[in-house]
Amino acid sequence: MARETMEFDVVIVGAGPSGLSAAIRLKQLAAAGGREVAVCVIEKGSEVGAHILSGAVIDPAGLNELIPDWKDKGAPLKTPVTDDRFLVLTERRHFKVPGALLPPLMNNHGNYIVSLGNVCRWLASQAEALGVEIYPGFAAAEILYDAKGAVAGVATGDMGLAKDGTAKPGHTPGVELRAKYTFLAEGCRGSLSEQIMKRFDLRAGVEPQKYGIGLKELWQVAPERHSPGLVVHSQGWPLDSKTGGGSFMYHLEDNQVAVGFVVHLNYKNPHLAPFEEFQRFKTHPAIAPTFEGGKRIAYGARAINEGGLQSIPRLVFPGGCFIGCAAGFVNLPRIKGTHNAMKTGMLAAEAAHAALVGGSSGGDELVAYPAAFRASWAYQDLHKVRNVKPALKLGVWLGTAYGGLDMWLHCLGLGVPWTLKHGKPDHLCLDPASACPPIEYPKPDGKLTFDRLSSVFISNTTHEEDQPVHLRLADAAIPTEVNLALYDAPEQRYCPAGVYEIVHQDGSPRLQINFTNCVHCKTCDIKDPRQNIQWVVPEGGGGPSYPNM
Repeated sequence: MARETMEFDVVIVGAGPSGLSAAIRLKQLAAAGGREVAVCVIEKGSEVGAHILSGAVIDPAGLNELIPDWKDKGAPLKTPVTDDRFLVLTERRHFKVPGALLPPLMNNHGNYIVSLGNVCRWLASQAEALGVEIYPGFAAAEILYDAKGAVAGVATGDMGLAKDGTAKPGHTPGVELRAKYTFLAEGCRGSLSEQIMKRFDLRAGVEPQKYGIGLKELWQVAPERHSPGLVVHSQGWPLDSKTGGGSFMYHLEDNQVAVGFVVHLNYKNPHLAPFEEFQRFKTHPAIAPTFEGGKRIAYGARAINEGGLQSIPRLVFPGGCFIGCAAGFVNLPRIKGTHNAMKTGMLAAEAAHAALVGGSSGGDELVAYPAAFRASWAYQDLHKVRNVKPALKLGVWLGTAYGGLDMWLHCLGLGVPWTLKHGKPDHLCLDPASACPPIEYPKPDGKLTFDRLSSVFISNTTHEEDQPVHLRLADAAIPTEVNLALYDAPEQRYCPAGVYEIVHQDGSPRLQINFTNCVHCKTCDIKDPRQNIQWVVPEGGGGPSYPNM
């Protein structure tokens, strides 16, 4: 069956903060200039916000620029930060770091605790009011190219394919969305973004991207345990001094608390399980009381870009660009990326609009965009903290001390002239299982701590079971001959959703992939030691459906 074709000036892949901000800015500029610009946003989630997962405490700098009257328009930023705490945890004790010791850029006052999914739903309503076409439930599965090799849009995946790739009754072919410019706003480790980076060699001369896995739960807590506006971050236990990571606990409105844990994916011990570390963290005496008498109502997980400024690829390619977390604009020590995602979406939109007004027919590089980024506050935001992540190679505590000093020097106008390097990518960081101590995790109690399958259940994750598996192995032998033999099959532990399982059949081990559990975190695509697992988009609308996350 022939695919339907639709034509636009700009197609944006991903209805997150960067993609929606780009769409809004394009329409704002078009309206100001009295011209029409056709803009389309496609989103693989079943609705806008379904796949959005973040802490989230957001800096409103990007929103202030995009929609200055956002308060009057009912933006869901209801809980300003009123109390900001940073704890260092040992196994049974905690120490509060005085606020005066923290670099000023780490201060959260003036920021808001939000559901980023709800913020995106609101941004989508603003975009649609301006005439943006938004299509949720359609996954961009293929890049389209013109005769010269420039990107010319994307095609959505077919609907109604069986597991073997044959068409089922009701099969519908994908749609070609052709555009003069294609913005990739897929978020961290986007499958199309990875293809484009390789095709145009856009990572040449930059440091490897570094990642973390963030796990989050949303709780309804007892009113007496709730402090609206309270922000708590921690470092230390249950992770050891060689493993980077930390926690967050944010008190929203309506007696809700978002709690989460981040593990840096350059960890060495293959026995480590980020999900179990998160569950263990909640049992700490300084943390557990918050959840007494409460109820867990949502769960999710997502990979996070941590490389910062030195890991950002070349931002443009013939016919398009990367915006937001597709490129990696997260400020790691601030645990914030939304403000930079929105700003880069706006900057790319401004570059594309100028090109369209100038008569461009597309296929060229929007060189004004990376130049504008370098001149923006988003660049400065990342420049000030560029040495924090690579300093952690010195060890968690020495690296943290150096990072704090480096940030203080920048805040005092005495910034250092050097930029540290990250070294090897995360998938090369595992040591053999035989060289690492096993880790025994306590069994979940079902009240404060939980297992993975019950957690996936409340992520509302669904996939059509009879569809092609979206977790592809380049070599089916590697999971047992390499991963199991050398690393005790770490995919069983780094996956936060129970997707990967070693089973024995006729006395021989094999890897079973329970792909319907997948919450689209992308950790397997990142951490697999031989890069043997490739994550591609499943049928549109599949995956988690996060409420208020």
